[in-house]
Amino acid sequence: MRRCAWPLLRLPARAGLVPRHGGAAAPRLRPVAAASSSSSAGGDGSSRAPDTSLFVPVPLKPVGDAAEEDVGAELTRPLDKGEVLKNLNKFYKRKEIQRLGAENGLDARLFHQAFISFRKYIMESSSVSADLHIILNDICCDAGKVCLLGHVDDLFPFFLRHAKQIFPMLDCMDDLRKISDLRLPPNWYPDARAIQRKIIFHAGPTNSGKTYHAIQRFLSAKSGIYCGPLKLLAHEIFQKSNAANVPCDLVTGEERVYANEDARQAPHIACTIEMCSTNTPYEVAVIDEIQMIRDPARGWAWTRALLGLCAEEIHVCGEAAAIDLVTELMYTTGEEVEVRNYKRLTPLTVLDYALESLDNLQPGDCIVCFSKNDIYSVSRQIEARGLECAVIYGSLPPGTKLEQAKKFNDPDDPCKILVATDAIGMGLNLCIKRIIFNSIVKPTINEKGEKEIDSITTSQALQIAGRAGRYGSSFKQGEVTTMHRDDLVQLKEILSEPVRPVKAAGLHPTPEQIEMFAYHLPDATLSNLIDIFVSLSQVDGLYFVCNIDDFKFLADMIQHIPLNLRSRYVFCTAPLNRKEPFVCTTLLKFARQFSRNEPLTFDWLCRHTKWPLAAPKNIKELVHLEAVHDVFDLYLWLSYRFMDMFPDAVLVRDIQKKLDDIIQVGVCNITKLIRNSQSAAAPGAAAVVSENFPLSRTKRDTRTVSDRHGAKSPEALSIAAEVLGERRAKNLKAYRSATRQEDLKSHGRGSLANRLLREGLLTQEMLRQLESEWQDQHRNGRYGLGSKRGDQNSSKEMGKKKK
Repeated sequence: MRRCAWPLLRLPARAGLVPRHGGAAAPRLRPVAAASSSSSAGGDGSSRAPDTSLFVPVPLKPVGDAAEEDVGAELTRPLDKGEVLKNLNKFYKRKEIQRLGAENGLDARLFHQAFISFRKYIMESSSVSADLHIILNDICCDAGKVCLLGHVDDLFPFFLRHAKQIFPMLDCMDDLRKISDLRLPPNWYPDARAIQRKIIFHAGPTNSGKTYHAIQRFLSAKSGIYCGPLKLLAHEIFQKSNAANVPCDLVTGEERVYANEDARQAPHIACTIEMCSTNTPYEVAVIDEIQMIRDPARGWAWTRALLGLCAEEIHVCGEAAAIDLVTELMYTTGEEVEVRNYKRLTPLTVLDYALESLDNLQPGDCIVCFSKNDIYSVSRQIEARGLECAVIYGSLPPGTKLEQAKKFNDPDDPCKILVATDAIGMGLNLCIKRIIFNSIVKPTINEKGEKEIDSITTSQALQIAGRAGRYGSSFKQGEVTTMHRDDLVQLKEILSEPVRPVKAAGLHPTPEQIEMFAYHLPDATLSNLIDIFVSLSQVDGLYFVCNIDDFKFLADMIQHIPLNLRSRYVFCTAPLNRKEPFVCTTLLKFARQFSRNEPLTFDWLCRHTKWPLAAPKNIKELVHLEAVHDVFDLYLWLSYRFMDMFPDAVLVRDIQKKLDDIIQVGVCNITKLIRNSQSAAAPGAAAVVSENFPLSRTKRDTRTVSDRHGAKSPEALSIAAEVLGERRAKNLKAYRSATRQEDLKSHGRGSLANRLLREGLLTQEMLRQLESEWQDQHRNGRYGLGSKRGDQNSSKEMGKKKK
């Protein structure tokens, strides 16, 4: 059996280990030289360690019985798997081996995963490679002997080879770091760097005329492009340009409208910012609402436009808070920024009194809510007082928003009140006299993709409040106040604070970068590729990587569908709300049929959406119609990227316009829909929650109030929220603090209970049961303030919250 020692000396797998001589009491090791410098986990000194939790091992199947003849067994003897297992476990526990693994890019997590896979491969394979077989045989034969031919350390080269097979990124870490290096975005746009651009920043608040002056230059230029955040804004510039005899095309994600009848491209284009071309030369470019460059989800589009547009003049419009960042970004491109400051054209006054009751409404009033449920509640109470109101919120189709705005603006229309979300902050011209904040807190998504509830920012408050007293409207002065008296003090503080400066610009991985990543990691899923890209990406202080949760959600949803990488990437960038199940399901069906190379026809879409559709009879049906409208948008969006597979864009656009009319009818009768929904969801709700109950409102975040006023304010107990398991944000914990039984009686049947009853999520029986349980707990001292244990627990909980 000693013959196995001779071929062993010629095996390349042993390279990198110091040969041991007979009689050595202990092995001596030196680090295995990496196959390339990319094997090092650290890379250069400035690179941070990768997040190895994102590295998904590639499964390797053990060699089955049908494999070729076992050469290793012929040279030595069959392996004793029991002895092999003992020696493998001994190998795993060796500190020297763990150190060697770390030097070759295997941290504790990867080392453990690689060993489990390595052990499973050896134990479950009917045969292994001849060199590995001989090493294992020597280790097992000479275990416990002084004269050693094999030692468990000799397994390391085979273990490392196996680790690099299941973690291919270990062999190309430097390449991956270079691909994900986002520190020089200006270099991505060589066409823009080839010209010297003039940057003009038009800075000012809402209703200051800053965009007007930029548009005037746009219209006077030989060619130009307008980049806006909304389809409504792009459509407005499109109409103004053509009305001024300046041929202008409209380009959005879902639509192409040519000014020329022969579909020849006009010299001017109005587009949504994601659709701007960085290859076409223009004389003038206008980038609107530049402060959105910090948006966690869409900021990358403003960064791309600012750095990449090939225009002799770039006119940037937005808040003054973005001046410093734009100046710094342009410094990196060698371009100077000229700043033109504007002041508001009409005065805006913060009133010293709150509205307090809907009986005090006046013509030209706009009540701003931050949820659709509050929209429904407020609009119904307004119409119960014999007043007509228009309704605008984000998920309404653009056509419906315009019709509602037209209805509100029409001096001959009896509708003089507007109930809206912050969707009115941009994109609509409204004749508003007074803005009334129904609440000053709203849910937001932070940079990490987490949902939070906090007071509105100064920027948001100014954007919304600035819609009052629009220049050129019938109201020469704007006013702003709140629905509730105690909110007014905080609103004044928010409006008096300076707007926080915009500190960083968003970036997003491009399809080309992801394709290069996929070349190195062909077995990784798209979602995993994105995770690894962000983990390895390097940005300087002027940039941040945008939130990619929506992208990853869609990538995971369609992962099982066979698509090429470019098509998969396009589907994952589709603009949809992942909270709408019907739209997500439709995207899944689109992708599945696309993968089968079956065109998605008009008839197929009509069958899926059950078109034609009737006018809605309740809120649920109205919401479904809005989702169907989004499905049509999704079809049109995909039709401009895969024209052959989505061939019926013209027919779909026709029925989308008809659907828009149907939705408009529903919104005009929204109070009737609310009544129908309430009677269907909770027939007895009217007996529990009076029509005259105070307006629903969202309490401020405890920490925000404490920070601003230096005192704690009592919060209402949201029992029903606890029952429904609302864990949507860390600030919601403040709403769940225990209070006395009187708080339950005064607030338990108020805003939240009313809302849940109306939506059918809570019944009278459930409400009575909650009240009974609360009273029992209170009697038992569980929440009683007289209980010492209760005091201690309460103190501990408050301490945790403060931390």
